[in-house]
Amino acid sequence: MAGIGFFPVSTSSNVRTSWLVLRTHNARNMPGKLPGRRSLTIKAEVNFVNADQAKELVAAEEYTVLDVRDKTQFDRAHIKSCYHVPLFVENKDNDPGTIIKRTLHNNFSGLFFGLPFTKPNPEFVQSVKSQFPPESKLLIVCQEGLRSAAAARKLEDAGFSNIACITSGLQTVKPGTLDSVGSRELQDAGKAGLVTIQGKISAVLGTVLICAFLFITFFPDQAEKLIQLVPAS
Repeated sequence: MAGIGFFPVSTSSNVRTSWLVLRTHNARNMPGKLPGRRSLTIKAEVNFVNADQAKELVAAEEYTVLDVRDKTQFDRAHIKSCYHVPLFVENKDNDPGTIIKRTLHNNFSGLFFGLPFTKPNPEFVQSVKSQFPPESKLLIVCQEGLRSAAAARKLEDAGFSNIACITSGLQTVKPGTLDSVGSRELQDAGKAGLVTIQGKISAVLGTVLICAFLFITFFPDQAEKLIQLVPAS
């Protein structure tokens, strides 16, 4: 007679995860056949938290911060006492295809956003496993939240079960929320290239235009005289 066995549900309040193991089995042994057995394991997904919840995980629940950004962003600003294992590393390969892609990247994304040309880090999972056992509590962070989510999936597949990520990444962390090291705030570590220069130029031009508008509004006579001094084209 076929039966269904339910095994204990294990929970952990620290990481807000749970899993259930459900097994079905055949209670009768048929001659010439092995007993049929099927197993189904349901695991909780990665725990996504906001900046304040991430601070609580680190302070109260002793989560270790694992930063998976590239070295450039990491050097600009990172959480104090974190570990750095980049999910992507700079691609310095010199085959013709890579050279073309790198040149295009450097002339567009690299120029405007200050992003290095990268490739997946083939040693990522092994590097993390060499530093942490599978039961470690890890808070994985990146700048926008995409790399940390991808890294979490890789580590989950490798056997890590206590994993959390900051939703939308460090760009959502307000100054002072988490202790950081570097020349910038955590939320600004991803800003570089011509985009930042363009922002400064826009701010200056905006200030000039506002001052000109106020001058014309409150001192119309003087403004008219200045306009008359401008040579006609």
